[in-house]
Amino acid sequence: MLRLPRDVYLQMVAHCFDGLPLEACGLLAGPPPAGEQTAQTAQTAQTATVCYPTANAAASARVYTVEPRDFLRADRDAESRGLEIVSVFHSHTHTDAYPSPTDVGQAPDPGWHYVLVSLRDVVPVVRSYLIVDGKVTEEPVVLE
Repeated sequence: MLRLPRDVYLQMVAHCFDGLPLEACGLLAGPPPAGEQTAQTAQTAQTATVCYPTANAAASARVYTVEPRDFLRADRDAESRGLEIVSVFHSHTHTDAYPSPTDVGQAPDPGWHYVLVSLRDVVPVVRSYLIVDGKVTEEPVVLE
């Protein structure tokens, strides 16, 4: 389960709208889980307390790549706060909030939460997934 405070949710969705017509992306950070993060511990509730909007280095409406310098800045800032990167998010501008084969193939960390923001309809749809060894499992998103 991924918990998102209202301000984090709004910042994430606003960044996705700002990125139109291209896909937008970013990172979410939160307190590290007790013990080592694995795909199994990712299935427990995780709260994302900070949103880091990043540039889409791919500059594409179909794929995203988190700008490496933005990732480094976010990771350093999170660490200085005693947090860690727990999620990557990106928008789908014309499709459902479900990971594409490219998204699944690029999922770098089985302990991360993969958040998709679909802007296909008038109201954005936000969903989160765990992606482990190519297997996609949806998890609840709770707004706080």
